[in-house]
Amino acid sequence: MNHRAAILKRSIAAIAVAAALSACAAFSGRETAGEYVDDATFTAKVKAQILNDPSLKSQQISVETMQDVVQLSGFVDSAQVKSRAGEVARSVQGVHEVKNNLIVR
Repeated sequence: MNHRAAILKRSIAAIAVAAALSACAAFSGRETAGEYVDDATFTAKVKAQILNDPSLKSQQISVETMQDVVQLSGFVDSAQVKSRAGEVARSVQGVHEVKNNLIVR
């Protein structure tokens, strides 16, 4: 009986740890470690695409990603440049949504 009690105790502890870890991602706006790495990759890819685009590389565009949603912010010179930045961000494979918060000055 003592051996069974020890096994039961370990099982309950393992379930509690697993539940606590899985709950970390359940909070709105929180990311798992894997999501954070994926988002950092998307951010880097979008930034690289923006820098490689001649019409965008001289603009003041910030890129942030959270749960596969890319947010563009900063200032651009025209509505066409704002639109182009959104197109470039959407073209990156794996990006689910783009929030284009660029301001035309």
